[in-house]
Amino acid sequence: MGYKAGMTHAVKYQERREGKKIIKKDVVHAVSVVECPPMKVIGMVGYIETPRGLRTLSTVWAQQIDQNVKRRFYRNYYAAKKTAFKQYVDRFKEADTSPKSIKRDLERMKKYCTTVRVICATQVDKLNLRQLKSHIMEIQLNGGDVAAKVDFGYGKFEQEVRVGEIFEMSECIDTIGVTRGKGTQGVIKRFRVTRLQRCSHRGIRKVACIGAWHPSAVKWTVARRGQLGYHSRTELNKKIYRVGAGAVGGATNNAMCEADAVEKNITPLGGFPHYGEVNEDFLLIKGGVMGTRKRPLVLRKSIFATTKSWMTEQIDVKFIDTSSKMGHGRF
Repeated sequence: MGYKAGMTHAVKYQERREGKKIIKKDVVHAVSVVECPPMKVIGMVGYIETPRGLRTLSTVWAQQIDQNVKRRFYRNYYAAKKTAFKQYVDRFKEADTSPKSIKRDLERMKKYCTTVRVICATQVDKLNLRQLKSHIMEIQLNGGDVAAKVDFGYGKFEQEVRVGEIFEMSECIDTIGVTRGKGTQGVIKRFRVTRLQRCSHRGIRKVACIGAWHPSAVKWTVARRGQLGYHSRTELNKKIYRVGAGAVGGATNNAMCEADAVEKNITPLGGFPHYGEVNEDFLLIKGGVMGTRKRPLVLRKSIFATTKSWMTEQIDVKFIDTSSKMGHGRF
């Protein structure tokens, strides 16, 4: 999971593409910068197969859980008693034979479960955002038998997972997020309905006929005004142009290319508008991604990967623009 920081542009060398006239030329592409601070594994869930789908068998949590994660379990953290996971820590002190021990839950997972997922939390406190609550999600473990998955997940408890361990350069990924909200809109903007003629009787930005006389009801297929934006959307096969190391880790040249004369980081002059500096690990993704700045994005491996040439080609970025994004971005 990452957070949208903003956009810039990159120049890459285009060798050849079938059916295109762009051959052996430099091409400018718009790219999005998604800041991805390391995620922390805080738990694990085991699922069993039932006739009605997967059912949770057992959940195991880590011994030490950050305060930002605990905030997610309260509506008003400042007014709460803050007792989350206080008694759960005692389970780590139990003997392995005790019915309350963590070891017993892990053995039951190995014996009965068919699907194992780790519970991961973002470290939102590493970013300069107002939000203090971590975002929590389940990530499925694949490969090996169930026992190997449980051992691997348990070994990752309280450990950080960096974005560079999951994704690599020139890989295609899927992005899942929530689009920018636009409130209530009419049919012209919401469904791109054609406008009526200039002197129409009761307005022109409307649907002329909303249905037959009988049945005397408006069908759901008829365009009507309503909510536009703030919808969950998944975009497939977005190309990664760079997996960058964070400036916090000491990187001073994470936006440098071969032709650059000076060292430079991805943060543009004056910072990204409405976001600020990018100091953690980041991904440079071709094109735009859904949502506003600071909004969390779920990044996953492509599930409908194709074998087209542009998906498998290795990207050679010649230049990444880090000029100011204020105004026209010239200085």
